Amino acid sequence: MSDQEKKKEVIHSKIWQEIPEPDNPFAAAACYCSGFDVYGDLLGKISWIEYLYLLFKLEPPSKSQAKLLEGLAVAIANPGPRDLSVRAAMNGGVGGSLSASCLMAALGPGSGEYCGARELYLAVKIWKECGVDIVAWHSCLKDYQKDEEVKVWPEIEHIPGFDPYGSSVSTPIKQVLEYLAGHNGADSLRWLKKHRLNLEETANYPINMVSVAAAAFIDLGFNEEQSEMLYLMLRLPGAGAHALEQRNNGLKKYPFFGDGLKLTNDPGRK
Repeated sequence: MSDQEKKKEVIHSKIWQEIPEPDNPFAAAACYCSGFDVYGDLLGKISWIEYLYLLFKLEPPSKSQAKLLEGLAVAIANPGPRDLSVRAAMNGGVGGSLSASCLMAALGPGSGEYCGARELYLAVKIWKECGVDIVAWHSCLKDYQKDEEVKVWPEIEHIPGFDPYGSSVSTPIKQVLEYLAGHNGADSLRWLKKHRLNLEETANYPINMVSVAAAAFIDLGFNEEQSEMLYLMLRLPGAGAHALEQRNNGLKKYPFFGDGLKLTNDPGRK
């Protein structure tokens, strides 16, 4: 073996493998995702949701799993302008920020412990610990303690998966739970639907969309880290769309704080 071959870098990945072109080692002749030829076999035969599942789970989803993940993706794709992550993207858009900057702005509050990906992470951990044991859930909800070895995030101020400002469950959340719980293999979602009122009474708060998403990720077999990453990704479409809308509308049509914004020396055209 030559010295050049010994020094050759190897990318270790169970997810991805590339076969180089015979005349260019820096260009791929074939790309394999978990053993499947992406451009020679999967392209045109697999949906985006199925490919997303394959990337994270290293195996193709069943039809019911793909349908469940697709339903969840639609449900959380656009949290709406009142959501902190979408508002951050809108602020960037109306201010003329680049598209990448708007999405990065959305990821900030969208990663947090209030309706963000970190709350989802903690909610999935509760599901993993309590499962469908109502006694365990009651014990957790009555005395929730976040136990982390590395203190990166501040202490969460409410029970993950429950709305600290809500008086009742919103209609869209009930609609999403009803729909997702009807899928094959959605055991956690069906359990949540059955015991929702009981859990809400114990927590003294209604569930939020994080609770439904966490149950769905559990039914799909994702761990808390995979769930957190997917939750961040799947909520970006709405943030991007709203950012572009506000960029086109301009500051004078911005839906928030309109009465409080008065330009005394507007540099724009009269």
